[in-house]
Amino acid sequence: MRVSVDLCLVPLGVGVSLAPYVATCQEVLEASGLDYELGPNGTAIEGDWDAVFACVKACHARLHQDGVPRIHATLRVNTRIDREQSFRDKVESVQRLNR
Repeated sequence: MRVSVDLCLVPLGVGVSLAPYVATCQEVLEASGLDYELGPNGTAIEGDWDAVFACVKACHARLHQDGVPRIHATLRVNTRIDREQSFRDKVESVQRLNR
């Protein structure tokens, strides 16, 4: 099953700047080969269900491996079976209405 998620990982106990941890997760995302897009407060990821959730797990594991003691994550999950629609398609659909 294809899935689109919005993932926000917040490492706790590491200080104020989160950019280094986002960059680490981006490395994991790149290695996964999944389609993703960084946003200001989360990352959109899409692909096969198992691959996406394996990637979410890998992001957690990598941050813990790098010394992050605790991670608070929010995950929004979207599936659709009537047609294929990417997260970019959804954004473009809204933008077309505002032209």
